[in-house]
Amino acid sequence: MRDNTESTSESREDALSQKIGAAEARKLKTKRRGVQGIWLGLGMFGLIGWSVAIPTLLGTLLGAFIDQHYPGVHSWTLTLLIFGLFIGCLNAWHWVAREEKAIREDEENKHE
Repeated sequence: MRDNTESTSESREDALSQKIGAAEARKLKTKRRGVQGIWLGLGMFGLIGWSVAIPTLLGTLLGAFIDQHYPGVHSWTLTLLIFGLFIGCLNAWHWVAREEKAIREDEENKHE
């Protein structure tokens, strides 16, 4: 029973040392990059915001144009605003998914 306890203790220490090593590697990588990380994050935040705002505004403008020139029972402004928002959210989701995939690939390459 004592051998089992010692092997469990050693495996815990190995797992802990691997976690510490990975954390240290991330810190060193961040240090090498410098301040770029925060600016890259802010830039990505702005890019995602604009990727939602532009289709929403374009949909609203097109809807307002249609409502002004071809009045009808239904509001094209509201319809195209919602459609533009939907397209913008899909666009933002695409950007976030792509960045997440790149981060995961970097982590996998780091572990190999």
